[in-house]
Amino acid sequence: MSLNYPTPPFAEQPQPMPGMTAGMQPRPDHGEASYKGSGRLKGKRALITGGDSGIGRAVALAYAREGADLLISYLNEGDDAAETQRLVEEAGQRAVLMPGDIQHAQQCRDLVEAARRELGGVDILVNNAAHQASFEKIEDISDEEWDLTFRVNIHAMFYICKAAVPHMGEGGSIINTASINSDKPSPNLLAYATTKGAIQNFTAGLAQMLAPRNIRVNAVAPGPIWTPLIPSTMPPEKVTHFGEQVPMKRPGQPAELATAYVMLADPLSSYVSGATIAVTGGAPMI
Repeated sequence: MSLNYPTPPFAEQPQPMPGMTAGMQPRPDHGEASYKGSGRLKGKRALITGGDSGIGRAVALAYAREGADLLISYLNEGDDAAETQRLVEEAGQRAVLMPGDIQHAQQCRDLVEAARRELGGVDILVNNAAHQASFEKIEDISDEEWDLTFRVNIHAMFYICKAAVPHMGEGGSIINTASINSDKPSPNLLAYATTKGAIQNFTAGLAQMLAPRNIRVNAVAPGPIWTPLIPSTMPPEKVTHFGEQVPMKRPGQPAELATAYVMLADPLSSYVSGATIAVTGGAPMI
């Protein structure tokens, strides 16, 4: 199936940040027609940030088809969130939507409380939401932009983990979305790449801290993935050729990451912690 996925060049398709799925050509594949569940997460309760579109939607869909109920955190993209909710409910699972800006610590704490109230607890936490913007020169990055990137990408991860861990039982799983930029930073994504390096380090340290409590912490490091973040944050010429730089010569689709997140959440992966799973189209992470 992957041989049939779209390859560049793509049409120029600028969007305002943070982007919408409906405006993308070609439309991303989240596994709507391809992902088949087998009950690997039956009875689990998952909190996913950035769960309305892109990678987050693919993970939400896969988790629902594996039997999990979901709380989906998102910024303000109502149409995307409603579609993700529809897919989850179509799979027979609960999808609680909670809009809000996770750069604020209280919103992060409120997410965990909502998961406890609506779902009865949190077994799986997927820290996936991220902010990125492209800049050619360091002088172009405002203090406010640098601060926002850190607050959304790494500070929120700390706030949510800190709130969730006391309520996660043994066998809990935390999965953080890192990036190939964790190891190979793109200069025009300086702020974003720096936070992704921090996420990989945070993951490795927290995995050791929580091991005595039997809570696992891992990361997934995507390469170039075709999500609304791309046309809304990158120059049109880079969107046109997006994904050409990896050995597979194309961007990955959100659906192609879902199995990594399922594997890391699966209780059968009980000895996997502190790991980073690279999903990069053949680009090595060393």
